[in-house]
Amino acid sequence: MAASERDIEARVETAAKTGGQRGMRWAWRRAKEPTTKHPPLAPKMWLRTVGWRHLIAIIAVIFALYPVIYIISSSVNAQDTLSAAKVIPDQMTLDSYREFFNPENPRITPFATWLKNSWIVSVAASSMNVALAAMAAYAFARFRFRGRRAGLLSLLLVQIFPQFLAFVAILLIMINIGNVFEAIGLNTLIGLTLVYLGGAIGFNTFLIKGFMDSVPESLDESARVDGAGVGTIFWKIILPLTRPALAVIFIISFINLFGEFLLARTLLSSTENFTLAVGLQLFTNADYGASWGLLSASAVIAAGPIVLTFLIAQRAIVSGLTGGAVKG
Repeated sequence: MAASERDIEARVETAAKTGGQRGMRWAWRRAKEPTTKHPPLAPKMWLRTVGWRHLIAIIAVIFALYPVIYIISSSVNAQDTLSAAKVIPDQMTLDSYREFFNPENPRITPFATWLKNSWIVSVAASSMNVALAAMAAYAFARFRFRGRRAGLLSLLLVQIFPQFLAFVAILLIMINIGNVFEAIGLNTLIGLTLVYLGGAIGFNTFLIKGFMDSVPESLDESARVDGAGVGTIFWKIILPLTRPALAVIFIISFINLFGEFLLARTLLSSTENFTLAVGLQLFTNADYGASWGLLSASAVIAAGPIVLTFLIAQRAIVSGLTGGAVKG
């Protein structure tokens, strides 16, 4: 079957971009060649070769979307109880969302404060985490010193143990720090931010180091010839080239810290200092089914900016994660 005029023009344009004048010379000849159409596969053969992959993908999508659909349907359910929650509610209403936009409603007055605290802590901790991990990765990637390999392996080894194993130690340390410096002790956002800094620095350092290893060392040597020091090379050469990896680390850290609950619940005690994840627990303390619709609506509202950020930056995340996989 001969190719259509539009297909021929598209092939010519592609050949011109990839092959220059030589591509233009042979573009029309290749474009006018007839394309072969293969007969459709039998149902059993299609299921055996391709169909099972589609089936697994559909099951994975359903498994991932079902909780999201369930929470959204619970937020618009007219019956504000857990027992009456359904994927498709009998009656729908937006009363749970209207409560969040009613400034005179005392039930959701702290919600804006919790949301603000989560944003402040997540942005501050993620930014400092990226800065510390970048400086540590630069040292491991460019400097040769005794204990370099052992230090990097030790950072990775620490990440194997779950963070909640250190809850008692972290709590005692924060109590002792609060006795000396009350502003960074227990029940403070600054103290919680400092605790978050040590959460994933080891993994982030290893990830950024892999990206920095792909940057040619000849750039460092050229800068040294021109009189640049270590700090200048790091801030003006290495850091701009590793910007995709730094953006990925910041986004992933921000998403993880925004929804963190265990550490925040342990270190924070006053309502005005709660983060969003801890504050939402108050909706279920008195009666587990009393504010289920309000809890679901608050979760949907809080997840909106995170989902939007992830959708916008998903290409940067993929490119940043794979950019340091191969050195050279």
